[in-house]
Amino acid sequence: MATCTLCPRHCGADRERSPGYCGADGTMRVARAAPHHWEEPFLSGKYGSGTVFFTGCQLRCVYCQNREISRGKAGKPVSIRQLADIFLSLQAQGVHNINLVTPDLYLPQVADALRIAKRDGLTLPVVMNCSGYETVEMLRGMEGLIDIYLPDFKYCSTLLAKKYSSAADYPQVAKAALEEMVRLQPRIRKDRQGMLKAGVVARHLLLPGHVSDSKRVLAYLHQTYGDRIYISIMSQFTPIGLEAVPELNRRVTEEEYEDLIDFARRLGIRKAFVQEGSAASESFIPPFDGEGVE
Repeated sequence: MATCTLCPRHCGADRERSPGYCGADGTMRVARAAPHHWEEPFLSGKYGSGTVFFTGCQLRCVYCQNREISRGKAGKPVSIRQLADIFLSLQAQGVHNINLVTPDLYLPQVADALRIAKRDGLTLPVVMNCSGYETVEMLRGMEGLIDIYLPDFKYCSTLLAKKYSSAADYPQVAKAALEEMVRLQPRIRKDRQGMLKAGVVARHLLLPGHVSDSKRVLAYLHQTYGDRIYISIMSQFTPIGLEAVPELNRRVTEEEYEDLIDFARRLGIRKAFVQEGSAASESFIPPFDGEGVE
């Protein structure tokens, strides 16, 4: 934490003294740890995915749906031992997996917590739910601890990546990160109930007015990985506080989303999830009220 290079920005912040670009300092913070029923069906299942929402983000996209935590406005300090106990508590509640949401900024501590929890009886699959903006070195540091990778793949366009996420290198970084994730978990595995046990699921959120770049993303994912990964094609974009970005200050239309889904069909994508229009609702954003963190 003295010269932080955990994320691709390599900001070099001394996080023991002050936050890095991500907004996180040397103290691990969690905003919510509870069953979550709004993930892909083979993650949420009947009893929910055991989501642990970490505070801070190295991207801080202008349209972020979870800005309360990505901007560091919510979250309670937790120790490594407390985090391990949170994992075990979620398992005791009957969830299908442990779902780490943006854990990137604390991966050394998270890795230690997972090792402790596994030693103390954690047997559930562990999901890394992340932005796609991760270094290969960081992913290798978690080898053997993550069963399911759930990255975003936001853009193929460097211009969009720079404009909306201040990260012109996002496409090249995300491609390298996804390649490493597939190397680490090269095969989709499910249990007898159809719940995901291992593999990679790449998420793509369609942005209003940007169907063409979304088509480039789907083409890249399918042509590179075929049926080795699942693709989750998301329509749930919710405009919150985007008056300064007028082109994004609306929801995705049915026509835009259907155009993208039709394109996916023509590509021959078979392992995919699609969303109904009701997914574009603020009710799908959970309250970051510290539930499960005490």
